[in-house]
Amino acid sequence: MGTGIVANAAVTLPRSFPGLRDAAMVVWIGAALLLALLTAEYVRQRALRLHAADPTLSQFFGAPPMALLIVGAGTLLLGEPVIGARAALDVDWVLWSLGTVLGLVTACTVPYLMVTRHRYAPDAAFGGWLMPVVPPMVSAATGALLVPHAPAGQPRLALLLACYAMFGLALVAILLVLAMMYSRLVHHEAPTGAVVPTVWIGVGALGQGVTALGALATAAPSTLLAPYARGAAVFALFGGLGVWGFAMLWLVLAAALTAREIRSGLPFAPTWWSFIFPLGACVTGTGALAVRTGSQLFIWTAVGFYVLLVAAWAVVAWRSLHHAAGHAARPGGRQ
Repeated sequence: MGTGIVANAAVTLPRSFPGLRDAAMVVWIGAALLLALLTAEYVRQRALRLHAADPTLSQFFGAPPMALLIVGAGTLLLGEPVIGARAALDVDWVLWSLGTVLGLVTACTVPYLMVTRHRYAPDAAFGGWLMPVVPPMVSAATGALLVPHAPAGQPRLALLLACYAMFGLALVAILLVLAMMYSRLVHHEAPTGAVVPTVWIGVGALGQGVTALGALATAAPSTLLAPYARGAAVFALFGGLGVWGFAMLWLVLAAALTAREIRSGLPFAPTWWSFIFPLGACVTGTGALAVRTGSQLFIWTAVGFYVLLVAAWAVVAWRSLHHAAGHAARPGGRQ
């Protein structure tokens, strides 16, 4: 999903640059191939029960639904020149439906396991706890792109209302988890090592909220009566600004904790991918506000976030490839 959002964010950027869309298409193709490859590999391992029993690994069940949703949205936004408009739309419907069902199952099942089976220390809360509850927010943001393509009348209305309901479901759950994370940060030792990048997940969750509000307000006029469509636009602007402000506060906190850990040596780990999706959500959320306000501040802030996103993605992707190659070369690793 980190690679996919690099492509999607390029399309939603409020400023276009030569070659950017072509580059985004290449990245989207790479993300789609990675999704297919990693899905097949995970199914082959048959580790679902083992991971569900693990209090930490179970949190990351939210990643596959989000990957399906992001690659699906990228297919709709970028896939037409490759597979045709009809096929791109059909693929997005399939991936969005699968991602949404899996995301809702995850958002309900993982908290249930946390309450009934897993046991946690008072300082256990970390950014990974957001992963199970964020997928419905991504469904709301990406589902808004499908609203104009749904059959007019009740089906289109049902899709829009379902997306708003998923926005609310996710937003309240996200705020609850952020409160627990903040309590953990102030009442216990600051996180260290591979846990530090997961603090950034809060930025991604909030940024997706701003993105969802903007996308839903854009889709609302095709379905809702005029007063409610205007209300959706007002909510997207002022509600989005409020959530964006909180996201920037969390971004500063996450960046400060990361800089503190870098000074003492931040080891590479797969959690470094926690930097990528949040930066992408900053791009899409800031871009949504830029479109609504026409503010140059938001336009160039979105561009700046995108530059940071591409740079961070390049570093993390390179380190991941190097890590995988080193693992394969070890005795017992894959050849």
